Amino acid sequence: MMRRAATNPGTDRHTGPVQQVEDWPAERLEAGSPLVPPPPGKQVLMQVRALTKAFGPRRILRGIDVDICAGETFVILGGSGSGKTTLIKHLMAMLTPDSGSVVVDGLDLAKATPEQLVEYRKKMGVVFQNAALLNSLTVLENVGLPLTEVEQRPADEVRARVVEALRQVFLPADEILDLKPASLSGGMRKRVGIARAIIQKPSIILYDEPTTGLDPVTVNGVNELTLQLQQKLGVTSIVITHDLDAAFMIADRIAVLYKGRFIAVGDKRAIGDNPHPVLRQLLTGSTTGPLTEDFLTAKKPEGAPS
Repeated sequence: MMRRAATNPGTDRHTGPVQQVEDWPAERLEAGSPLVPPPPGKQVLMQVRALTKAFGPRRILRGIDVDICAGETFVILGGSGSGKTTLIKHLMAMLTPDSGSVVVDGLDLAKATPEQLVEYRKKMGVVFQNAALLNSLTVLENVGLPLTEVEQRPADEVRARVVEALRQVFLPADEILDLKPASLSGGMRKRVGIARAIIQKPSIILYDEPTTGLDPVTVNGVNELTLQLQQKLGVTSIVITHDLDAAFMIADRIAVLYKGRFIAVGDKRAIGDNPHPVLRQLLTGSTTGPLTEDFLTAKKPEGAPS
């Protein structure tokens, strides 16, 4: 069987013998994992129950049930089209569920008033996939944007807090404050994006594919920074990624999203030992299995070469 080429040699997460990915019937393959109780001593911050969402005939989320604990790093793994972005938008209260609920610290997001949602979003920082910095603004203006546009803080306070945030992500604030994103390396742009995410001192940080497009050294730097911020600030970190090495490096718990449901939720050992065929294919990098079945069995267009 083909094995996954890891970012770091020897990091294949399949702890058992290398075997052919087992063939499960579709009903069992797509079944949601039972709700997992929180780890001992952990307090539940987010409760997601029976969450569904469709866009026209496309059922994106088909029943999400999960608890996310305060202060943990919760990693969501899943392929393209599995529903990761749609789920995150519900956690940000950018989408309203068709059914089910998202309750954060007692607040049902779908029933919250506009004023409650404004206060809720102040507690949340978002790290976008490509940093999402505005090219026409300096680092100072980019990082300070939430303070100037949302909180309307005075310029001297904004500058002081931007300097503090940049230093928390190990950037030389005095050297880069007046630079624009085009003058920064990819890794520095990512760190500037993280600085902006923590500028309002959030209790929750959402990371959308934080290591996509970065070289291996910078990837490890971003992963280490994610861990340090979680430990130093005590934030709850929710990370969307397809990077297995990153997931196993930073996660307290991992949830695997497949066809709109969490098919497995657990700590790194539980995920590594799980016999589910989707996990086995993810962890071994096999080209044969449920993740690629639709592509391999799709009917070829008429006239296409065999």
